[in-house]
Amino acid sequence: MKCPRRVILIEDHPEYRDIVNLALEKAEGLELLCQFGTAEAALRHFEQRQPMLAPEVVLLDLKLPGIDGLDAIPLLRQVIPAAKIIVITRSRNETGILRAIGAGASGYLLKSQPLHEIIESIRTVAGGGASLESNVAAFILRSLRCSLPSDTIKQHLTRREIEVLELMAEGLVKKEIADRLGIGETTVVTHVAHLYRKLDAKNAPAAIARAFRLGILPRDR
Repeated sequence: MKCPRRVILIEDHPEYRDIVNLALEKAEGLELLCQFGTAEAALRHFEQRQPMLAPEVVLLDLKLPGIDGLDAIPLLRQVIPAAKIIVITRSRNETGILRAIGAGASGYLLKSQPLHEIIESIRTVAGGGASLESNVAAFILRSLRCSLPSDTIKQHLTRREIEVLELMAEGLVKKEIADRLGIGETTVVTHVAHLYRKLDAKNAPAAIARAFRLGILPRDR
């Protein structure tokens, strides 16, 4: 017998978690491994989990307390790289759509969609495909026709990375940035390394200059 596709749910509303849980229990070939109310709880869990038990699909709410869904996407891809991420949300927010897809989400679904459509989307994504609600897909196609390179780069930056970049532009060093944001200096070093890679820069001045040139940072800073 073929093993069921493994799914996890990251959603802060217990009622919606119960609805999805019931739907997955009735769905053939799918298994809900576990569910979490925050991205932080999911990240802690899978940092300690055996790889063979990793999920194949992550259903991720965008509006989460703490780390929101958009910022969680690259972090989840680090701890469970083989998992496909489907964003679920109540809002058809255009900026959120592009950022989620740009960060690596394989699907963008509305919670208002019928459950059977969400179940089919999980199967599609688990099988290597992509799944988008029809209006969302049409918007993405329109956006791709007129998107600029600077928009694409900015969509790949997390909210925290942009905060670090802004403080770098103010002349703060890593320890000062860590103190200002209330995070560890090692974490700042990681964010800076990601900024260098995403902005194709070798040092802080080059990264800041490119960010100003591309409009990621406002020129009146």
